[in-house]
Amino acid sequence: MLIQHKALSAESSFMLMIDLQERLMPAIYENDSIIQNSLKLLKTASELSIPLIVTEQYPKGIGNTIKTLKNLIPENSEILEKLTFSCLDAPDFEKSLSKMKNRDTVILFGVETHICVLSTAIDAMEKLNLRVVIAADACGSRTEKNHILGLEAARNLGCLVVPVETVIYHMLGRAGTPQFKALLPLFK
Repeated sequence: MLIQHKALSAESSFMLMIDLQERLMPAIYENDSIIQNSLKLLKTASELSIPLIVTEQYPKGIGNTIKTLKNLIPENSEILEKLTFSCLDAPDFEKSLSKMKNRDTVILFGVETHICVLSTAIDAMEKLNLRVVIAADACGSRTEKNHILGLEAARNLGCLVVPVETVIYHMLGRAGTPQFKALLPLFK
């Protein structure tokens, strides 16, 4: 698969936060770090007006999105319940996606890397022809090995797999702007 080379931009991207839920996160390897990095992405989405879709896997059994993250989800964001591993198969995903006009890049983060994140990445590339960026340190699995294998598979399929800091700085594009100054404290 040919990797598409182009700069990340807030105007051509949307974010998809996958299954960062109350009863699932305690079982995830390095969960505190994943939560902190997800907070950075949510603050960036808000500051740069990047649309966000959120999924919850079987919330009746696994709970809702953890409160620290849920409080930062912009009001106009959709929270979709799902039973499928790929977010694209969630009810109403197509409807949510239709609001992402002129956005050809999806930034994925959440859990589990080797299951839902990877399945979603594959479908986003194959079915929607989207450029997929995975914020690696805002993703996780129950074991470190599965997380690493999931990221390797995504990279081999043509996804751009980078740290949260790379995503945010590339979205900003330059220093000295009001947005840069607003987000800089996230990295101090």
